[in-house]
Amino acid sequence: MKKVIFIGQSGSGKTTLCQKLNEQSIRYRKTQAVEHYGTSIDTPGEYLENRRFYNALIMTAVDAEIIALVADPTSDYRAMPPGFGGIFGKKVIGIITKIHQVRPERIKEAERELTMAQASPIFQVDTPEGEGIEELEKYLREEAD
Repeated sequence: MKKVIFIGQSGSGKTTLCQKLNEQSIRYRKTQAVEHYGTSIDTPGEYLENRRFYNALIMTAVDAEIIALVADPTSDYRAMPPGFGGIFGKKVIGIITKIHQVRPERIKEAERELTMAQASPIFQVDTPEGEGIEELEKYLREEAD
């Protein structure tokens, strides 16, 4: 699987997704620092929410082959600015988490946010249920070249 860095606001499901993709048991906790899960790099949400930490994201992303921007459709807060993916100079994909917790309109809003941030393709997942995970894994394994 390609080495991927997960970037998203606090509570968006990055840690759960990293644990699931690396076949670890899901433990809910707040990420305080950059953590590595096999081929996944998990970043604290504050790195996206505070522009002064963008340099830390850029430096951490050097080790990744793919940038995964994670959007939480359950949140009204939008931390991802338009064009954000362009600062990395690498393949940028989008992941919408928690798809079973919201109405379809909220998923569309998250999709617009990711599209404006220059993410493509965009995957929809429900991590604890495993929905959409197989498609994402396949992409990270085979199609990301």
